[in-house]
Amino acid sequence: MGFFDKKYCDVCGEKIGLLGNRKLEDGNLCKECASKLSPFFSDRKSSTVEEIKQQLTYREENRQQLAGFRATRIIGDRMKVMVDELRNRFIVTSSNDILKANPDIISISDVISCNLDLKMEDTELKQKDAQGKEVSYNPPRYCYSYNFFIEISVRNPWFSQIRFRLNSSDIEIVDEFTGAGVGRMMGSRRQSMVHPEYNMEYRKYQQMADEIVAVLSGQPTARGMAASVINQMADGQGLVGAVVSGLGAGMAGTGMMQNGNMMQNGNMAQNGSWVCSCGMTNTGKFCQNCGAPRDGRDRIR
Repeated sequence: MGFFDKKYCDVCGEKIGLLGNRKLEDGNLCKECASKLSPFFSDRKSSTVEEIKQQLTYREENRQQLAGFRATRIIGDRMKVMVDELRNRFIVTSSNDILKANPDIISISDVISCNLDLKMEDTELKQKDAQGKEVSYNPPRYCYSYNFFIEISVRNPWFSQIRFRLNSSDIEIVDEFTGAGVGRMMGSRRQSMVHPEYNMEYRKYQQMADEIVAVLSGQPTARGMAASVINQMADGQGLVGAVVSGLGAGMAGTGMMQNGNMMQNGNMAQNGSWVCSCGMTNTGKFCQNCGAPRDGRDRIR
């Protein structure tokens, strides 16, 4: 068969255009059929025609199930993790029309691991000397670029990992200081490095990443406990019983509830800590969440 011979899709039977062929291990696939595959699927070239047909059947079933998907929690702005907490399942998508995009519905119980992969790159800032030549500052100064990647390992017959960037553009922090000041990572290889957690955008995506990891790893959250209460009430438990049961299940893994009594967690703040107006408990001079300084007006524990 020559290069310019007519080709037909071995899945749908339609004629394939000149640049529309997507090779399979034992046949051809048109770009229309290829567009229906899972966005997380990457083994097309080593897949058989029969395997592709099986996946397209699964994808159509997934589309039908999306009609009943109810997102009770949405984390992210461009790329979003949408969680149906009542049915313990989630989707990952950048689309506002999930029926059209058809993102894979994944059960939280099928999540093997969920981790943040934080990437940092630095670029040295230069200045021009009297001769117009670019030279380093003394001490050197840098621009730091951060990107938050979420990696989710799952049990699925068509893919095993979902990886996406949480922030839509690089988070850049420019070191404009020449000496060691507040917010510096003292003792690091560069004392002039600005502490990223003092940057509002960095904190925003750090909090998003922490929430995604907590939810998909099965760690208890206030909203997750509320969903548990709703489920148990729907099963016939009374309000008080459902609340007690939900709180007990959520806190069992933290050591905060034993024999029906609230116990102090070993990670709770000790004497001398303080609570910022944003609600974060801290021990240092600045809030770890919002960066606000301790000014004596905050509650002391």
